[in-house]
Amino acid sequence: MLVYECELFEVVPVLRRYARALTGATDRGDALVTRCVEAAAMAPSRFGLDRGGDGARLSLYALLNLLFDRLEEFGTPGRPLPSPHPIERALAELPEPDRRLYLLTALEGLTLPQAAKVLQLRVGEAIERLKAARTRVRGAMVQRVMVVEDNALLAMELGALVAEMGHVVCGTAGNESEALALLKAEKPTLALLDVRLADGGSGIEIARRLRRVRDLRTIFVTAFDDDILARDARHLGQIVRKPFTNAGIQAAISRAIFMPQPVALV
Repeated sequence: MLVYECELFEVVPVLRRYARALTGATDRGDALVTRCVEAAAMAPSRFGLDRGGDGARLSLYALLNLLFDRLEEFGTPGRPLPSPHPIERALAELPEPDRRLYLLTALEGLTLPQAAKVLQLRVGEAIERLKAARTRVRGAMVQRVMVVEDNALLAMELGALVAEMGHVVCGTAGNESEALALLKAEKPTLALLDVRLADGGSGIEIARRLRRVRDLRTIFVTAFDDDILARDARHLGQIVRKPFTNAGIQAAISRAIFMPQPVALV
């Protein structure tokens, strides 16, 4: 086996990982790598395959980017497919050099100078772009949480857990009218809902109303999960049983972040 063939064989798994993130799909990423390997095999010395080392790897990353920009069969040139994942959605909204810089450093483990070389950026510019990308990704993980709980002490405890995770408590409500007012004024992205409220109201009905108005994620925090099953409302959100644990609430919130955004009911 020739030296460049050995080098290509060793680097293909790495190229596939980057290409799948670049394109936003497994099949499109693999097809992109196939084109990349074919092109590199035609001119191994041009891509440093006869020498090996980091130089060849960086050249192949650059070739993947070039092919992705030029070949329309991989979708809109230079952009990935839409994704339900919050980090991928945040990255997709970045300028394309910033997105690729983040992938090359965070996913591929390149140093900043190496990633800047792949993308033909000055190191100073790459530093600023990467800082902006990281800020955007962190922001995508932060939720604005509304707590619907008629017990003031429990509402405070839930709020403290939310804040401890780095999220924002945008308000608490004890009934449906307060919840809808908060929805309009504070634009939450996640709601923690009790099921049986002191005024006779139902967190299940609040969840239905919230979903009609906005595509809002919900988590039921209740001792009456049978009510949710009886009223065919399991699809409206996760269930955390009372008495809840800190770990249970935090795990449910983490899962909610990575769930596909629900579709508003009309």
